Amino acid sequence: MVRVRQPGLLLGEWACLAALGQGRLHGFAVARRLAPDGDLGRVWSMSRPLTYRAITTLTDLGMVRPVGEESGGSGPTRTVLGLTPKGRTALRRWLAVPVSHPRDVRSELLLKIVVSDLMHIDRTELVAAQLAQFESYRISLEGALEASPADPVRMWRVEFARAAIVFLRSL
Repeated sequence: MVRVRQPGLLLGEWACLAALGQGRLHGFAVARRLAPDGDLGRVWSMSRPLTYRAITTLTDLGMVRPVGEESGGSGPTRTVLGLTPKGRTALRRWLAVPVSHPRDVRSELLLKIVVSDLMHIDRTELVAAQLAQFESYRISLEGALEASPADPVRMWRVEFARAAIVFLRSL
């Protein structure tokens, strides 16, 4: 049964797509990259079962396909996976779109920045667009904070938006 979900992928599915965007890999190698000590897992980690589930979803959606096999050493033969043109296009588009909320900086935006660097994709436009979006967000939050300056939630949001702006400027 093919699972269909719209409008987009889960962040873990994007992470798997990103791992395969740098070259053909078997599922175990994707899972290693998404382990907590992996190059992508240090930003967004996933267990091996969730990684394989995400790969199945990406295959069902036509974004990933088997491209060969390799010996598994002492284990079974491993299926090597690669991106389809649809998967490569979706990944490049996703990498170019700013996140919609500062709470997504630690996960989604940082993953986009790391993946862009690993794939040698210029992230200048993404960072500029994200900075403009967060500057606007910060201004609106500061206005709301003036109305109730002791509100801890508004205070947190303003400071978090400011921190995200400092981070983006440093890039």
